[in-house]
Amino acid sequence: MKVALLLGMATLSLGAASPAPRTVDLLIRGGTIYTGSAEPFVGDVAILGDHIVSVGRHADVTATRVIDAKGMIVAPGFIDPHTHMGGELTADDPAKRLVPAFLMQGVTTAFIGNDGGGSPEVARVLGSAAAKPVGINYAAYVGFGAVREKVVGEADRVPTDTELAQMKSLVANAMCEGALGLSTGLFYAPQSFAKTGEVVALAREAGRRGGVYDSHIRDESSYTVGLAAAIDEVIAIGKQGGLPAHISHIKALGVDVQGQAPAIIARIAVARRSGQKVTADQYPWSASGTSLVASLMPLWAQDGGRPVLLERFDDPALAGKLRSGIVENLRKRGGADKLLIVEGKYVNRTLADVAKALGQDPVNAAIAVIRIGDPGVVSFNQSETDITRFMQQPWVMTSSDASGGHPRVYGSFARKYAKYTRAERAITLRQFIERSSALTADTFGLTGRGHLRAGAFADVVVFDPKTYAARSTYEQPTLLAQGMRTVVVNGVVALDKGVLTGKAAGRALAHKPTPGTCR
Repeated sequence: MKVALLLGMATLSLGAASPAPRTVDLLIRGGTIYTGSAEPFVGDVAILGDHIVSVGRHADVTATRVIDAKGMIVAPGFIDPHTHMGGELTADDPAKRLVPAFLMQGVTTAFIGNDGGGSPEVARVLGSAAAKPVGINYAAYVGFGAVREKVVGEADRVPTDTELAQMKSLVANAMCEGALGLSTGLFYAPQSFAKTGEVVALAREAGRRGGVYDSHIRDESSYTVGLAAAIDEVIAIGKQGGLPAHISHIKALGVDVQGQAPAIIARIAVARRSGQKVTADQYPWSASGTSLVASLMPLWAQDGGRPVLLERFDDPALAGKLRSGIVENLRKRGGADKLLIVEGKYVNRTLADVAKALGQDPVNAAIAVIRIGDPGVVSFNQSETDITRFMQQPWVMTSSDASGGHPRVYGSFARKYAKYTRAERAITLRQFIERSSALTADTFGLTGRGHLRAGAFADVVVFDPKTYAARSTYEQPTLLAQGMRTVVVNGVVALDKGVLTGKAAGRALAHKPTPGTCR
């Protein structure tokens, strides 16, 4: 007893030995941390393997590597919910699969298959990353357009009962293979030929399996049903389909609807107050990006696809109707000088410039260009007031709608920070970060992404608040952004001191369908 007591006293007098600090792979030290859900603070982020192990004011760890983030902003990796980067992410060229334009902005996750273009073969799309490593994470939609073309083709008609059943089956199978949900591009032919009920039937298949309905709505302007009615339609599809509804790149496009942002916001607010899940994304540019055909050709002229469209150009009986349709669409877009061609023979020239060079009026010049191909165009059609009003809504997240020839590929997130957060103070820095990361992750169920917290995947960005900005312009759309210092993807440093490391640590993110809904 005495020996035991003495030993105990000795232990008390000496004190318990302090445990050795935990060893981690990477420590980001001393930056101003925005977690995605809390007020910022100066502190440390510790990473081990592909996960964050601690976030706090001081991490009591030893680290294989320490990154000094003093004076920098530390945030969750940004998530882009609307892109057209599927070609890059599945390319044979490893350099393209790194997606430098995104990493240089801090985008660590992107969605593909938007606007109804997502392949029904989702397992193949997601499985590509195993054989072809990628620089960022990606999730994929199954596209209404791809499904409809596979079964119905490009005709303006209602599917038969058998065809509708085939389309529903394709959507169901895609969801079971890991699709995020169903995407549509109802503005674009042949998707525009579908009635609302047809879309609801397919959306319901995605909803049963826990998916989201994402839509480039039927009309962002005054082409067909009008902006307000198109918003009502996407809300109705979400409600009838029993799934969250998400509006792609929300905007008021063209002279007829500029200034309607408050009315559109009010419509969505009514649905949200009723308990319906309705969200949107937005790119921070006054010019949209599409094709010359989509901008100017009446929908009836696109029935049957490009070969039939070209035949209609040569039909004298249709000349007057075609011309009046093009003239009206030019008016909605603000005129020929508001359409900048960004591909092909007339790259970096407005339609007005091309018309002058050809000695023709804009209508005939447009037809002449389309005979050669269907080039991408940048269309200057939005007001800054509308852009800001949409951006300030707590349910609107950052996106790029990344597609060739537009500076939004290389600069959307950086521009939103530099122009709308830092310079104009339209939104706060915390709002910019959370609506570029946590809001997107939470809305689409990306478990373990979009937040800096212990146990989350280590997708982390460090940027200089004084210099982070876009360099891309409409004239030079491929200039990389500046000011991003460090980007970590799944625990691997992909951007180091502003320089790409060449490491491809991204992953394909398969959505898990609702249990019991897949055989």
